[in-house]
Amino acid sequence: MDLEDVRSLYDYDAWANARVLEAIGSLDPQQREAHVESSFPSVLATMGHVVAAEWIWLERWLGNSPPAFPEWLNDPSLEVLEARLSLVETARARFLAGLDDADLQSRVSYRTLSGDAYTNRLLDLLLHVVNHSTYHRGQLTTMFRQLGARPVPLDYVLFKRS
Repeated sequence: MDLEDVRSLYDYDAWANARVLEAIGSLDPQQREAHVESSFPSVLATMGHVVAAEWIWLERWLGNSPPAFPEWLNDPSLEVLEARLSLVETARARFLAGLDDADLQSRVSYRTLSGDAYTNRLLDLLLHVVNHSTYHRGQLTTMFRQLGARPVPLDYVLFKRS
């Protein structure tokens, strides 16, 4: 895997996140906050986790280790999620633009939210974030169905066809 592949995955990630946010916008406010059994209690809480995790990992790649999830995650609105994700995607695009293929093999040291120290290859962390977000977007698809709403197709091949 090279940097071109990684950038393509992050283009997909941004495309999929935008589609999910648009779909969340089509829900009524009660559906967005309704309790649905999953990893997180609601559609907004699940998408909030995606956005917050993408921010945390970007911060780690930049040499910071946030000690906690951001405060805005305590009560996320669609508008807050859209704004925060836009900031993350802009900063991440700058970060990715500054890399070359050799950088993918570099090691990143960071601390988890519980304070544990780890070091991993940047490429593995980059792949983890896309995979993590895809996992939770899949949960959102199920949540939409449980709420009687139509989920949005998010397949990577659909992104590549567009």
